[in-house]
Amino acid sequence: MDMTQHINPNPDPVLLPERASELAALAGLPVYPESVISAHDMIFALAKEGVEKRLITLGRTLPSGVSGEARTLDDGLTLLIAPTDATNAAALRALLPHLRPRRLGLAASAGMGDRLGLATPGHLRAAQGAGIAPIVAQQSMRENARTDRTPQQVIDDAMWGVLQEGWLEGYGADADHLKTPADIDLCVAAGYTFFTIDPGDHVNNAAHTAPLEALVGRIDDEFPWEALEISHGQLHDLYLNKTFTVEGYEISFPPETLVRAAMKYGKAIAHTVRMYRHLASLTDDFELEVSVDETETVTSPAEHFFIASMMQRLGVQWVSLAPRYVGEFEKGVDYIGDVEALEASLAQHAAIARHFGPYKLSIHSGSDKFSIYPAFARQTRGLVHLKTAGTSYLEALRVIARVNPGLFREILALAMEHYPTDRATYHVSGELSNVPEPAHTPDARLEDYLNQFDARQALHVTYGSVLDAYGEAIIHTLKENDEAYYNALEIHFRKHLQPFAQRTG
Repeated sequence: MDMTQHINPNPDPVLLPERASELAALAGLPVYPESVISAHDMIFALAKEGVEKRLITLGRTLPSGVSGEARTLDDGLTLLIAPTDATNAAALRALLPHLRPRRLGLAASAGMGDRLGLATPGHLRAAQGAGIAPIVAQQSMRENARTDRTPQQVIDDAMWGVLQEGWLEGYGADADHLKTPADIDLCVAAGYTFFTIDPGDHVNNAAHTAPLEALVGRIDDEFPWEALEISHGQLHDLYLNKTFTVEGYEISFPPETLVRAAMKYGKAIAHTVRMYRHLASLTDDFELEVSVDETETVTSPAEHFFIASMMQRLGVQWVSLAPRYVGEFEKGVDYIGDVEALEASLAQHAAIARHFGPYKLSIHSGSDKFSIYPAFARQTRGLVHLKTAGTSYLEALRVIARVNPGLFREILALAMEHYPTDRATYHVSGELSNVPEPAHTPDARLEDYLNQFDARQALHVTYGSVLDAYGEAIIHTLKENDEAYYNALEIHFRKHLQPFAQRTG
């Protein structure tokens, strides 16, 4: 076999899926066809050895920084078979820029969280041809703690999936729900490009309904005047009794609206500014999302206007913002609420985002909200970011229910045991009393638990407890059945992306 004629000396990669069988014969391992690329006088690919992935390189020299088992072939080329570890991941990113996360700008985008580190190939297959920019490395610090992974591991796992699928179109990496400067430091070091600031702990939800006179009496002492670089008089000059017209909508600030907005979000805005400035001091290669969705009270259009105008005044630049929308965005299930009322509110939020940005509106807890995707697509006109997390884990459990029903039964039992405790940090309403009795459910119907509201939420939020007990068995089962997992993800995520693809593709 003469592979030398296919070795590309240029840095830009060329896909060579048709050479996979030849490379597999040389390596003695099955090669993922889409992973075969040529660049820098070398051929790179991903292969499978047992249930593990291996990096394959073929060239006149060894790739810098990559270590593994090498042998010289008869034609003088060197074949390297290397582990997919952190050291080799970093070396490969240095060689192949398309494997590094990048900024995605204002393109319609979707964040696809991956709690197991195995889902990227399925995510990318769903994104193929959809016109949606993928963020395939996305995990919050809470999720990292519960899955015992680091920000760097999340990036590395996604990167190997990008290589496996031969994805050359660029991908993002979202350091999700960051609450402290130390969180930012870790994620900058790991190479993230998208940073979601979560100031939810600083939102004063009580200001939404507290007696007005009480708020007025506390604003001088409690509003962060110095941090927001504004005086009482300046705040009044900017907003009090003013009406702003945004694409035909009138946004007004009578005294009560202004006081409630300032007291509810003032400290959250100040925290966001501090986080943004800390991030900007470390790197200029980033995009910012601001998230105030995980709060008890809805963000009104006036409050959105107040947040955006104050941040803009202080020099914050952001690419997307997640308000707390009307209705309920519970984990793992469809939207609960009046879709028409949501769309009416959403129209104003989208107009404000175009006015101050433009920037994208972000949908947090966005997975499985099929009833509202068309409304978001219409109102945002493609300026939208969909954020999902646990739904990929649920698709993993769906595959396990099909191929390893005994393991699924153990997972379900543990999830039901831990749900009363684990649900405390999530917005869910599922009740165990509504979950069908597993003893009465045959193996062929176990998958139905992934379609039942209450069971789905119990399985969704107990992932940390489940992974502590069954993580190795889950990972091994999915690695043995990787194509089944990728296929399930592709089907599931195409349903998520299609409503937005219609606006962008």
